[in-house]
Amino acid sequence: MSQRNETTVLVLALLVTAGLIAGGFWWFTQKSGIRLDKLNNSSPTNSSPADKGDINNSSPVGQQSNFSKDFASIPKVPSGLFNYGGSTSWAPIRLSVDSAIQSARPEFRLRYVTPLGESPGSSTGIRMLIAGKLDFAQSSRSLRDEELSSAQARGFKLQQTPVAIDGLAVAVNPNLNIAGLTVDQLRSIYTGKVTNWQQLGGANIPIQPYSRPANDGGTVEFFIQDVLGNQKFAANVQFVGTTTQALQKLASSPGGIYYASAPEVVPQCTIKPIPLGRKANELVAPYQEPFVSLSQCPSQRNRLNIKAFQSGAYPLTRNLFALVKQNGKDEQLAGEAYINFLLSNQGQELISQSGFVRIR
Repeated sequence: MSQRNETTVLVLALLVTAGLIAGGFWWFTQKSGIRLDKLNNSSPTNSSPADKGDINNSSPVGQQSNFSKDFASIPKVPSGLFNYGGSTSWAPIRLSVDSAIQSARPEFRLRYVTPLGESPGSSTGIRMLIAGKLDFAQSSRSLRDEELSSAQARGFKLQQTPVAIDGLAVAVNPNLNIAGLTVDQLRSIYTGKVTNWQQLGGANIPIQPYSRPANDGGTVEFFIQDVLGNQKFAANVQFVGTTTQALQKLASSPGGIYYASAPEVVPQCTIKPIPLGRKANELVAPYQEPFVSLSQCPSQRNRLNIKAFQSGAYPLTRNLFALVKQNGKDEQLAGEAYINFLLSNQGQELISQSGFVRIR
């Protein structure tokens, strides 16, 4: 064979060999699932949530591997009529979110139960839940040790799950010229140590503090614990039955002051929410600045300072909790389904539209 023919045969052999190697490598990668473009990005710190799989929900309620997008996709929703109740601060959620749940899932019917002979509130709702009068409850404070013990004595545990962020807003008469208050000054007002606004740099006007009665709900209990340090209200504190009544009194009282859940206070047109701070030089407004003049209300309203609530910069923030019995019965399934509704993307968006701060 000539040298020229030998060269041609050698080149052809090399080409055939290369083709066989390339074809075999292609077949192996297709069958094994290995992707060359992923080999240099295999570190877990560089992978996205989609690469890692579903984001894990660490909450024991619902045991969802992922937060659902909307109410229609919530799994394990029991059918029937379920009683619930509790915190008055939850009223905006019951109005908008709960009605949307029932519209999307008509098999899951909700009935708010008003307590007989006592005022509605977190504590009342918890007692009714433990006594078997509610299937699940809503609270604006966390469970207490004695409540957990009471449930255990009846043979079950209580699970609390935070579903939203709330805060207490303090309001005064709109004509009162005061820049804001520290938490210590607020305590001094409600314990009777300060009785005139002149003592706090304001006008010579007697202070008239308003509050709902002690033990009349989670909001008052939160205020007593976190602001008053468990001290008693002063003798000059005037107690009113509802926030609506208190805001009406505040609008006509030149030296009035009142506190309530921020979504109930910040958007109002007849009173003025004020900044609070842990120190005098750290005052944080419960509303988004700049302050919307009350003369522009209701066409424009003040809105919650969401960033300050989420970061904790605003001093009086708290979580809203849904409470569920851990007893393996339909009421537990109902409570867990309700929590999953609230923690879904649709639920959190509606919570935000209700005036609260979403927790996720």
